[in-house]
Amino acid sequence: MAQLPDPLEHRQADHPIEDLFLRRWSPRAMNGEPLAESELMRLFEAARWAPSTYNEQEWRFLYATRDSEHWQTYFDLLTEGNQAWCDQAAVLIVGLSCKVFSRNGKPNPVHTLDTGLAMQNLLLQAAAMGLVAHGMAGFNRGSAKSALNVPDDFEVEVMIAAGHPGDPDSLPENYRDMDLNPSGRKPVAEIARPGKFGF
Repeated sequence: MAQLPDPLEHRQADHPIEDLFLRRWSPRAMNGEPLAESELMRLFEAARWAPSTYNEQEWRFLYATRDSEHWQTYFDLLTEGNQAWCDQAAVLIVGLSCKVFSRNGKPNPVHTLDTGLAMQNLLLQAAAMGLVAHGMAGFNRGSAKSALNVPDDFEVEVMIAAGHPGDPDSLPENYRDMDLNPSGRKPVAEIARPGKFGF
């Protein structure tokens, strides 16, 4: 039985960083085993400590585990391509952001950014625990808003599938190679430069 590769055998940083950043990647193969409640709460605990503007903490996470009454509702939000591999996830998570400041009701221009920071904390915690956590844009946001009773002052931002690592051979054929080759990154010179825009 094949196993997910160790990202550290496929990725190398150009400058010294913590291994955790290299370990975080987005495989799809999961084995269908449930996450313990304590494991799931550790993911949300990490998200809780993300930085935010005025300490708004404007992110919210809704979730459904495989054995819950809400699983099918969440699963049906996914595009067909994501349903093809999310069927073995232990949990599906929907990330939301509040679009207005709680302190004065004015528009919060960075609600999406702040929720992204919380999501990254969650993903890094999953990597530290040896779990799979894969963020997705491929789902129906309008249906999520309606099906999950999301109020108008919240934006539906992302879905995340999480679970224990599985066998890439269990994936549909068009996804297998992606799970055997952790992706690389552009060099720093292509993403950071001094002064004015010159990319």
